[in-house]
Amino acid sequence: MATAGQPPPKQRRWGLALLLILLVAVAAGSFLAFGPPGLYARSESPEFCGSCHVMDTQYESWFHSAHRRAKCVDCHLPNDSLARHLFWKGVDGIWDTVAFHTGRFAEDIRISNHGARVVQENCVRCHAETVARISTDRNCWECHRRLSHKRTGAVATLTP
Repeated sequence: MATAGQPPPKQRRWGLALLLILLVAVAAGSFLAFGPPGLYARSESPEFCGSCHVMDTQYESWFHSAHRRAKCVDCHLPNDSLARHLFWKGVDGIWDTVAFHTGRFAEDIRISNHGARVVQENCVRCHAETVARISTDRNCWECHRRLSHKRTGAVATLTP
């Protein structure tokens, strides 16, 4: 029998069960969002991006470039807000994983229109002082052709 002001024992058990389910859901959601310990940090590394064989050339050219202090995600994911970064990291990561494991990718990887916009935004963000003095009618890599992963560092000496 319930005392005054307290719910009956059956309702209290349901309330505790609901609270437990909610806590488990939050814990599972957090784990899925940020992965096993270290997965988020590891997935932000160039070594992670270069672990797919189709990225060998891009990884090698990045490694020998002037931008080797930057991570792939510094250029290829939005970095204006954490929410936008995480959203596109998830979308692009799922897309890349599905494409790679189903074999639906081109050996000659080309950047998408969305990807090109993101890279351009990041170029302008990192080099704002320099960009403020020039025209921004073109993408940065139209003049800075060696920024293309195929024409950087050691790779530039191998390609005509």
